[in-house]
Amino acid sequence: MRRTDGAPAAWGTQGGVPSSRRCAPLTPADWVTVFRAGLGVVCAVLVVLTLIGLLPPRSWILFLLLVPTVALDAVDGAVARRTGTVTARGARWDMEVDAAVLLIACLPVSVFAPWALVIGLARYLFGLGGLVRPWWRAKLPFRQSRRVIAALQGVALIVALAPFVPIWLAQVVTGVAVALLVFSFARDILFQERRR
Repeated sequence: MRRTDGAPAAWGTQGGVPSSRRCAPLTPADWVTVFRAGLGVVCAVLVVLTLIGLLPPRSWILFLLLVPTVALDAVDGAVARRTGTVTARGARWDMEVDAAVLLIACLPVSVFAPWALVIGLARYLFGLGGLVRPWWRAKLPFRQSRRVIAALQGVALIVALAPFVPIWLAQVVTGVAVALLVFSFARDILFQERRR
């Protein structure tokens, strides 16, 4: 961008955007997350088609698309660590995409296992709780069990949506996943309340 008198725009800008305000370029791990988000959008379209009755709740196409969408969650973090490009932005994107994918995937499962909605809504409800009780937003100590339980939620939803899995087993699997998730969130809430 140039001024009308022909002189360059202010120092420290590129294309008219101050250098301090430009976004950092996407890392390889960010591209994995962006790709996963794109798959999540396609899954969302399929879920809408399911909810309006154009696809069955347990369609092969949704199942086959959801498997890589959930599995790639394990890839972006590994790529970030291997390439030395771990960033707070990347971690935040990863977390938001995870939450959105779980919310999308829980909707068709809730047709035959209504408690599966807890899987998709838990993080958002915890966030709303943080508006009322701000100390819930404080950084939690690392717990491997929290990561494992979070990963199990996606696996449980994939199992529940698999057309070859009996409905009763899908209901049991999602029930166990919800119980673990409620335990994990309750433990974190109790920790934040005690730490206050």
